[in-house]
Amino acid sequence: MYRTKQSRLLWRGIMEINLKEYLMIIKKRIWLIVVCVLVATILTTMYTTSHYQPIYQASTKLIVNKTVEQGQSGKESIDYGAIGVNLALMNTFKEIIRTPAIMDKVVQRFPDLNVSTDQLISIVNVSNLNETQVMTISARHFSHEKAVKIANAVSDVFQTEIPKIMKVDNVTILNRAKSQDDPIPINQKSNQYIILSFIGTLAVMVGLTFLLDAMDDTLKTDADIRELFDSPTLAYIPKVKDRDKELRTNRNHKSRKKTGETPYAKTIH
Repeated sequence: MYRTKQSRLLWRGIMEINLKEYLMIIKKRIWLIVVCVLVATILTTMYTTSHYQPIYQASTKLIVNKTVEQGQSGKESIDYGAIGVNLALMNTFKEIIRTPAIMDKVVQRFPDLNVSTDQLISIVNVSNLNETQVMTISARHFSHEKAVKIANAVSDVFQTEIPKIMKVDNVTILNRAKSQDDPIPINQKSNQYIILSFIGTLAVMVGLTFLLDAMDDTLKTDADIRELFDSPTLAYIPKVKDRDKELRTNRNHKSRKKTGETPYAKTIH
């Protein structure tokens, strides 16, 4: 029990000594670390800010309906078979919208959009809401106004062209895309790259600091001397700063004046 406690205390002392040595190594080059980390973080912030391009999205909703039929008695009733057919047609409609059969018509009828067929196919996305008869046509663009125009244009063309393609007339526009005064982009600014730059630069600089210290073969302590020459240290020569030298010189000069010490040499006239 005594040996276990003693070994723990010894290990704790070694860890404290190593930690102090590491902190001293970092402290010697702290300004280099701080400057490099700040420069890297500022450059990353400038880069991400200058290259940020907001993307806006606008969408319209359509419904595939015509599920109500008029019976022999003149009353309207829901045709549940038609509901199943409409749901099965949803995937077909989603694929038809993103084909040149629709997009070519959009380019022809709306030349003010200044987009090609391939660009429209990449911009427009079609989805349906939870296995319902409601279909959403979304358009993404760097300009919010153009995203609104593209979404409405594709919806209009699809509604007019689908009866010619599928011989059905069961598509109704529920709501059109509208311009907003203060639209919010879907790609918000992120500080992820700035944080990664800060952490990465800090880790690299700390590692570089330890590498430079490991490559430095100068003797710094008496332990280094004992390890290299295998001999004890006889004496120390303390390092005196320039300020301490001036203070000691002034003190000695004043003490000599007080004791009336004669100068070492006199000038003879």
